Amino acid sequence: MATMIQAESVPTSHLKGNSVVDIQEVPNGVKPALLIVHDDGEEDIVAIFADVLGQAWESATSVDEVRSGVPSTIYGLRNTLIGSQLDSWERSRLLINAHCVDGGSPQDDALTERCDYEYLYTKSPFFRRDVARFLSFILGQIGPHRDLAKKARTTLISTTFPDVHAALPNLDILSVGADAIEIRVDLLEEPLPDGTISPIPSLKYVGEQVMLLRQRTELPIIYTTRCTHENGRFPMDDPNIFYKYLSRAIQWGCEYIDVELWLPEDIRRRLAEQKGSSKIISAFHDFSGTFKWTAPETQTLFERGAVYGDVVKMIALVNSMQENYELEYFRSTIQTQYPHPPFSGLNMGPMGQLSRTLNKIFTPITHPLLPMIAAPGQLSAAEINQALHGMGQMPRLDIYGIGSFRSTTQAMFFEKCFNELSLPHQFMFVERAPKASVENILRRPNFGGAYINPPLAASAAYLPALSNAARAIGQVDTVLVRAEAGHPTFIGDNATWKGIRATLSRDFVPSAYSGRAALLLASAEADAAAAIFALKSLGIGPIYTIGFKTHGSLAGDVEPVRSVEDVKRLEQPFVIISALPAEKSLLVVPLLKHYRVDGRNGNGNSNGIAGGRSAGKVFVDLANGPRKADPLAIATSAGWTAYGIADVSAWTTVETIRLLVGQNVCYDFVRLASGRGLF
Repeated sequence: MATMIQAESVPTSHLKGNSVVDIQEVPNGVKPALLIVHDDGEEDIVAIFADVLGQAWESATSVDEVRSGVPSTIYGLRNTLIGSQLDSWERSRLLINAHCVDGGSPQDDALTERCDYEYLYTKSPFFRRDVARFLSFILGQIGPHRDLAKKARTTLISTTFPDVHAALPNLDILSVGADAIEIRVDLLEEPLPDGTISPIPSLKYVGEQVMLLRQRTELPIIYTTRCTHENGRFPMDDPNIFYKYLSRAIQWGCEYIDVELWLPEDIRRRLAEQKGSSKIISAFHDFSGTFKWTAPETQTLFERGAVYGDVVKMIALVNSMQENYELEYFRSTIQTQYPHPPFSGLNMGPMGQLSRTLNKIFTPITHPLLPMIAAPGQLSAAEINQALHGMGQMPRLDIYGIGSFRSTTQAMFFEKCFNELSLPHQFMFVERAPKASVENILRRPNFGGAYINPPLAASAAYLPALSNAARAIGQVDTVLVRAEAGHPTFIGDNATWKGIRATLSRDFVPSAYSGRAALLLASAEADAAAAIFALKSLGIGPIYTIGFKTHGSLAGDVEPVRSVEDVKRLEQPFVIISALPAEKSLLVVPLLKHYRVDGRNGNGNSNGIAGGRSAGKVFVDLANGPRKADPLAIATSAGWTAYGIADVSAWTTVETIRLLVGQNVCYDFVRLASGRGLF
């Protein structure tokens, strides 16, 4: 059994003597039991689901056949065979209705209502990573809310487009600085055959809009149905409409649903009971202009929202600056009395913009490229950062890139992000020189953190605190600054392992790796340490190594391969990672061919989904630099799902920026910049 590693935020109290490693997302090794109901002729989606899960699959002809089947086998059943069979369904498996929106089959709402979840997809284009994200989320193997709760500030960008298609070309730039993306369902405009607009967009139309958004962003989705009384367009005469639309959002795997406090208690309770992995934002808006944060009933409103809400949001339209101060007093009081759930409190209108800079939980932001502002007084991420700097809440810092000349393109990307977000910080790139130079940089005035490439040894005496990952890996690639007792404390962290882990989880759910074998090639343990930590965080084991031996805390369940005979006896590796230098990277090619991927986990080899072929196994090449041939191309031709250093570096950059300045950038934004030569 692989050593289980657990991850957490970076506490300054964890000094070098500690050895705890904490990663909440570690799979428990239990293979999920699923029944996928699919459209006629679309059984290929079952194969993809099974492949993403790393499990076998079978086609079934009846519910009874599924009921008597192996729990870890994923079963597919045509929806035309269902009939009344679900009348006796005992929910021994998670039931997912998979519907292909461009496959020509009609959507069956009655069937969807009887399923636990509904997965909507297109055959062309097909996004395998969307399957992985959907399954990882509904199975509880990723926790966006838990991750966001660790951040000092979180924001959301609200899409106000009548059709999500209009947002897609600029989605990467729109969402820079945002931690979540809100889809305003009430603002969607579904065209009708007679040329008019539907008063309420149909579930079919809304589902396809959510699907489009989810396919193009890795950000958590906040699904909102705002009523007419609260500056929205959904009518209030039938609250059950809200239940119908919000419960479907849970089935679609939306990370958050916005539930208005005026809805009947029974509806809010039922949604809370059915929410699964989704989280509820309990929302209250007051546009009267007479709302008072100092009134006794204001706390009662919060307490009502806290009953079923994972986040309580209260927003009021105000007319004076004084009301911002009253909100801050209420915020301080309520958070002291009720540390949970988190409180998001805002004042609308020009007079309320101060509250948007002071709020720390899901502050709504806008962007100049949006067609309209979702609420009066909304600011962009850049405007909020400028305001925070002007109030002394975001002091100007010097953020450093310390490395070789090959890191200069990454420095350009950091500067681009700082400019896009109007961060007051100055980015400074310095060549890695004598050993003492890093310590000297850390002691400079206004030092606000640094990324370091190549990394430092975690034993550096001038780093009094280490993250658990940096301690276990033995390397520091990010230096953070945190205040303790009024004095700056340097914390050594490692972001590279998160880049590797995110890459591995791109097309597979975390549990797909649990208990599987991995093969790791490197010239030295230091080159492979971050990869070993990432593999162990996924529950992989055993890990076989070629070219080096491991020592210390990473050595458990790691075995060196000493000869060709060992390779022949080695069980089929699910993952091969090459941490060899570029000039030696071709040494992995014979192994890729020897362990080539043949077929898939289930029966048959056909697959009609464009781009949805079986992924089988994973190869990651961490080499950076020119080489005689391309191992990634060779791996792909041998059936492997192949990733290069550009994929890992993009995810690592996302995490590094988040660690250093607390702002979020999307993976796709980083890759877009890479394609334009900015990174």
